[in-house]
Amino acid sequence: MQVVIAMLVGALVGGLMGEAAAVFAPLGRLFIHLIMMLVVPLIVVAIVSGAAGLGASPAAGRIGLATFAFFMLTSAVAVALALAMGALFQPGSGLALGAVEAMFSAEYADRGEVPGVFATLLGMIPTNVFAALGDGNILQILVFCLFLGLALSRLDSERTAPLMAGMSTLIDALVWMLNVVMRFAPVGVFGLMADAVGTFGFDVLMLVSKLFGVYVLAIALYGFVFYPLVVKGATGMPVRHFLGRMKKPQVVALSTASSMATLPVTLEVATRELGVSRATSAFVLPLGATINMSGNAIYYGLVAMFFAQLFGVELGLGAYLAIIFTATLGAIGQAGVPGPSFLVVAVLLAAGIPVEGLPLLFALDRIFDMIRTALNITGDAACATVVDRLVPEASEVEAEAHPVSSQAT
Repeated sequence: MQVVIAMLVGALVGGLMGEAAAVFAPLGRLFIHLIMMLVVPLIVVAIVSGAAGLGASPAAGRIGLATFAFFMLTSAVAVALALAMGALFQPGSGLALGAVEAMFSAEYADRGEVPGVFATLLGMIPTNVFAALGDGNILQILVFCLFLGLALSRLDSERTAPLMAGMSTLIDALVWMLNVVMRFAPVGVFGLMADAVGTFGFDVLMLVSKLFGVYVLAIALYGFVFYPLVVKGATGMPVRHFLGRMKKPQVVALSTASSMATLPVTLEVATRELGVSRATSAFVLPLGATINMSGNAIYYGLVAMFFAQLFGVELGLGAYLAIIFTATLGAIGQAGVPGPSFLVVAVLLAAGIPVEGLPLLFALDRIFDMIRTALNITGDAACATVVDRLVPEASEVEAEAHPVSSQAT
């Protein structure tokens, strides 16, 4: 509640002060730095511990396949929903080109390349794991830690028991640190919102208000209807219970616009409040924070429809399939692309839609990013909950090999 109030007050102060509200920006940056300080060590310890637990289970392969299938399928459905809502509500129709042509630019037309399969695979493998740790390359850290965890699972349990107990203790210590940092959350969120609203204001938003409205509706349908129903159908967990527990990470995601910055909170909520085993959470959630981008998929689909309607481009079945395919697969290679907006270029080019109007949306990218990040982490938690229930062996292995300390429970 304090964070929500801080968001509202920050938006109000930003609207009243305008660009002068940037004076509060250091508060937001301080909050994000405090969270990001914990991300890499928590990912390293959690993934190694989780992979060691899952690797000892014959269900490890099924967990990996189920996780990737969930992410790919839900991302494809998200794009399809965006295209359907774009066709229904026509967000790009009725907007006079003359009113926005001053913002057009062709400088981004050559930045729409999505990394190929081999380029993506090579980019995932660190040549120097310590450099990856220093640079915060999450995808490379994830790959190495998964490999190390699987290696530990193949060693004699008596030899690895002290190391596993030490990592469990480290996780508890990092969770304690996270709880301390979260006490500063209302102040940090206030600074972030005041700066964002003061810098961009609401004037630019008015130009694309219909697109923004349809976008928020699509995100709400997917986050508050689709994901909770999937969780309920697969696990029996009540919709209200899932949504109630997700409020905390959703607010953090909304304020930070970063799945990685929200990861420590998502891990804590999944294990302590949604009942997901630590092993499954440690595998699924960091992976999801890297490649699961259903919120981005909705954004790409709606932006494609918006500009197609704005420029009068008729989209056929091939163009729709190209948008779905490019937006779905593009999320996997997103870690190597400088900023989410440039994947929009790839989606537009794949469907033959002009990219000159993209600068119209760049000023609002922070606001769009905040909303889609909240959906992304909801999908991560939904996947972890579903996979953990459908493959219960993971919980059984963890209970035998890595008992959770009293502090974590």
